[in-house]
Amino acid sequence: MRHRLLRAANAFWFLPMALGIGALVLAQALITLDRAIDDTHLGIWGTVLYQVGASGSRDILGAIGGSMLAVAATSFSITVSVLATASSTYGPRLVRNFMNDRGNQFVLGIFGATFLYSLMVLRSIQDQTVTEGQFVPDIAVNVAVLLAVVDVAVLVYFINHIAGSIQVSTLSARVRSELVDVVDSLYPEAQPDDARPIAAPERESARVLSESSGFVLDIDEDALVEAASRADCLISVTVRPGYHIVAGEPLVLVRPPESAADVADTVRTAVALGDTRTPLHDVQFAVQQLIEMAVRALSPGTNDPYTAHNAFSELATGMVLMAQRPTPRLGRVDADDTVRVIITRVPVSELIDDIFEAVRVYALAAPVAMSAAIVLARRIGVAAVEPEVREAVLRHLALIEAAERRSDGDEITIGTCCGEIAEARKAIVGGG
Repeated sequence: MRHRLLRAANAFWFLPMALGIGALVLAQALITLDRAIDDTHLGIWGTVLYQVGASGSRDILGAIGGSMLAVAATSFSITVSVLATASSTYGPRLVRNFMNDRGNQFVLGIFGATFLYSLMVLRSIQDQTVTEGQFVPDIAVNVAVLLAVVDVAVLVYFINHIAGSIQVSTLSARVRSELVDVVDSLYPEAQPDDARPIAAPERESARVLSESSGFVLDIDEDALVEAASRADCLISVTVRPGYHIVAGEPLVLVRPPESAADVADTVRTAVALGDTRTPLHDVQFAVQQLIEMAVRALSPGTNDPYTAHNAFSELATGMVLMAQRPTPRLGRVDADDTVRVIITRVPVSELIDDIFEAVRVYALAAPVAMSAAIVLARRIGVAAVEPEVREAVLRHLALIEAAERRSDGDEITIGTCCGEIAEARKAIVGGG
């Protein structure tokens, strides 16, 4: 449930819908206020109101509503064009960053909200008839004019925002921020109070199978602990966010086996599946977004090693933070301090493999990107608190050096690269 609420709140339609509903409520409230208050009771405020009668108010509201709908359509067209450019240049997975951008959502939402507000106020204006007098909601009309002024400022903001959002530094910084957030969430500096070290149990177990297919988006560990405590069993989670599951594949192992039926429904609810991966709890996906940015920049069609350099530099922020954190304790206990759930986490060494295998394949012919990758390796190795992390970095440095020596590059470039690797290796082994 928590994950569904977060997905809804981050959806592209949520903020525009909320602003639209707010506009409808505001329009109805101000119309009601206009009906309840006579202009003669407004005192000095009545002289501030811009009053042009029924015909003039219709013209103003019609102009505001029509122009705002046209501006909203133009803004949407610009956004779609930017999405297409970003998808082809930086990778389709980064399109999600534009869709989740609150600035873009707010701009489209405020234009649509102004249109709805003007439409609601416009329909309330009536001319004088035999049975009823003329009604012009002067307060609501003046608020519509104020909204139009605000919309002009929002349009200027949107042009500046959309121009800045497509810059590679903005994109990489946003992905880096997501990486840091997921590292803080999954690899905290202090172990959670309910975390315990575990040893793999050897007892017989039963599998709880998935009833649907998709990517694992989130796992509600607290719900699993509660269910395991009620059933007096141990649940070992065999999947993690980012895994692709096909219906009929196992989600968890339950010991003793006879308890599997008692927790099956809770398990299937706790393991949220979706159609696309997100970096909310999927650290590997957050890393892969920056890797993809670097790889695409190094492709022959793009040939932009400085973008790759920037991506590797941004990777250092999250990877160094991970290397400094202790290995997570994978056991989760209930109120009686009994281990009820065994969770999974991506090993740091696996992420190091993802990064430097791509470096070894794509960055050999780009000295600028290779230099940034070696600096990244040095930073991770120096910051590492676990020996296996340093060993993984040193192993990849050796593989990169061997690949560089086998490459067709000139001797000066190869020598420079190998010298940087030697300095990095010395710093890692020497602790700084």
